[in-house]
Amino acid sequence: MEGQPDEKLRNEMEGQPDEKLRNEMEGQPDEKLRNEMEGQPDEKLRNEMEGQPDEKLRNQDRMDHEREPAEDEWRSWHRGQVRNTLHLISAAAQWILLLACLIYLGIDSLQPSMSQRGKVPWTYIHYTGKSFKGAAVNLTAEAGSMQIRNGSIVMPCDGLYLVSLKGHLFAQNLLKLTLKTDNILWEQTVNRSSAVNLITVLFLFQQDNITLSTSSEAIISHLSISLVLQSSVDDDVKCHM
Repeated sequence: MEGQPDEKLRNEMEGQPDEKLRNEMEGQPDEKLRNEMEGQPDEKLRNEMEGQPDEKLRNQDRMDHEREPAEDEWRSWHRGQVRNTLHLISAAAQWILLLACLIYLGIDSLQPSMSQRGKVPWTYIHYTGKSFKGAAVNLTAEAGSMQIRNGSIVMPCDGLYLVSLKGHLFAQNLLKLTLKTDNILWEQTVNRSSAVNLITVLFLFQQDNITLSTSSEAIISHLSISLVLQSSVDDDVKCHM
């Protein structure tokens, strides 16, 4: 109000520069420039020179440390999965090999050598045709020493028999295929079109009559039945053939 200019303006009017200008005029640089001239780096550069990483670098290191245990855990889990898979494959291969050996031994037993055919009771039957509800399939032997009587296979002696039954059935409805003597030895429910594949060992008695029947009318294609005596109860008793 009294018209008195401020100190800075007064200094300029009187020809006196401010402190910063005086320092520059007097050859005195500011603090940052003095630090650079004196070889003193700024705070960020000092931290890096003193081994103190900045905040971004510290965060990156912390994330790397947190990621390493998770990666180790995943690798350990993956290795465990690979080991389990290899164990399963090995077990499956062993079971397949064992099954193949059993099938080979069974087929080999169903085809006796020429030297055994005169001693071991056996039979081979092949059938293609119709079957009727409740009626026994009219079986006839193609080879072997066992008797076939009225379409039934007659057992020559007591003992264990290896039995094989294979073929295809075609029917309009579900039906049961039955292998029996006085009692049911084996039974399978068959769909309208289904394959039959049986290999088993049965204990049968002398003079048992084995028959094959279906619960309804069906068409049987390429049915084969094989029986081979594996061991008799008394080897000294001659089988009736």
